[in-house]
Amino acid sequence: MHAPPADTAALPPQQSGAPGRAGPQAAGGPPAAGRSGPPPLWMWALVSGLFLAYATLSLRTHERLLSHSFDLAIFEQAVRSYAEGRLPVSEVKGPGFPVLGDHFSPVLALLAPAHLLFPSARTLLVAQAALIAASVLPLALWARRALGGAAAAVIGLAYGLSWGVANAVGFDFHEWAFAVPLLACSLAALGQDRPRAAALWALPLLLVKEDMGATVAAIGLLIAWRGGPGRRRLGLATAAAGAAWTLLAVLVVLPALNPGGEYFYAGFLGGSGGADGGFAALLHKGTLGLVTPDEKAVTLVLILAPTLFLALRSPLLLVAVPTLLWRGLSDYAPHWGTGYHYSLTAMPVVFAAFVHALERRGTTGPGLRRALAGAAGVCLLLLPGSSLGKLAEAEMWRAEPRIAAAHRMMARIPDGAQVQASDGLVPHLANRTSVSLFGWAASRPDPEWILVDTQVAPHLRWPLSARDEALALARARAAGYRTVAGEQGFVLLGRTSRTG
Repeated sequence: MHAPPADTAALPPQQSGAPGRAGPQAAGGPPAAGRSGPPPLWMWALVSGLFLAYATLSLRTHERLLSHSFDLAIFEQAVRSYAEGRLPVSEVKGPGFPVLGDHFSPVLALLAPAHLLFPSARTLLVAQAALIAASVLPLALWARRALGGAAAAVIGLAYGLSWGVANAVGFDFHEWAFAVPLLACSLAALGQDRPRAAALWALPLLLVKEDMGATVAAIGLLIAWRGGPGRRRLGLATAAAGAAWTLLAVLVVLPALNPGGEYFYAGFLGGSGGADGGFAALLHKGTLGLVTPDEKAVTLVLILAPTLFLALRSPLLLVAVPTLLWRGLSDYAPHWGTGYHYSLTAMPVVFAAFVHALERRGTTGPGLRRALAGAAGVCLLLLPGSSLGKLAEAEMWRAEPRIAAAHRMMARIPDGAQVQASDGLVPHLANRTSVSLFGWAASRPDPEWILVDTQVAPHLRWPLSARDEALALARARAAGYRTVAGEQGFVLLGRTSRTG
């Protein structure tokens, strides 16, 4: 499976042959380079430490009621459906909404056994921490073989603490957590001239999310580039499978499964570049629109900065183009920035390109040390502003009476009940009730219970303003709900027929 054809190369030739066949050792580099075999103990310690940091951040954020209905509760409800032997649905998206009609991510079914044992949103957060931490191994092992143990340690740590990874971990759970170890394994294999392994690691990405097909296509084209007939066939077949699946998913499968009969997210690529905008608007959106407003350009710079822009010297960086392209073309502003999880899948790509760029240039001695020191410095500079930086804030560890009050209020809601709740409360109820979002137009009407946090911080208040929330509570009381309990700003309403 791992043996490449002897006469071909996946990427442009290096100083001494194909990727993976020459490195600093062949060019007079450190004797530590070139070692293979299982990960050493320090590498397991690094992965374990990152896992603990990720899990601590995620679980503590969740405990402080800072996780969300969109997206953690949606995924929790989908995995719960799989665990119960049903196709995935999410009440948060709408009554009985089929999740496979929103994003096609059957890979979530792999979490069903763990959810059966530990039915909680925490299971998803811990799984995400493990998946992302595991993605360090293939990159670090490749760096160790190509550049030496010290370089592998720096690159593994810089990748694991990079802002794109940190911000994804700090914002709920996402199916892209499954993508990063697959991407890391595929790109490490490709960089080491193992095309079959690269293709086999890439193809499961088709089960992660519909947009990953374009990424698979990019990997396939790199496999085929400058290869012999066998490699070209493998690469083109991989690229065709990726492109065909993305087209099939967004044009046929998702519209067929979506209650609205459409691929909802296609609308994000409309806006001023649509038919009404004319050719000039379309041209702008496909050129300058990729880097304007300025937030898009800043994000591109920050994605490349942890590698000192050396990733630009590797063709492996082309694998990030599909993701960066749809983000740049999107009309949805959060897609442009550095928040949330949108840069997660770019991080293994840029760090794989970093390793490959250092290897193919034969960077050794002082040059290698400068590159590694610079990468580590950028990582440390950006770390305090990322979500992982919150672990150093006293507020993160402060005991808050409101949290205990929230759990007491939620405990009063019986299992299996239909509930509407505030955004930060929904993920805590998703494992045992049929819960949707209070104030969201698509939520199931006339629930048995309503639980609202009336004192949530202004920047976390969504989807209703304080005034609209008060009006909605008044309408609920007028419709027959009565106040069952109230504490620390939490208000629990129940229907008179259920509570009286």
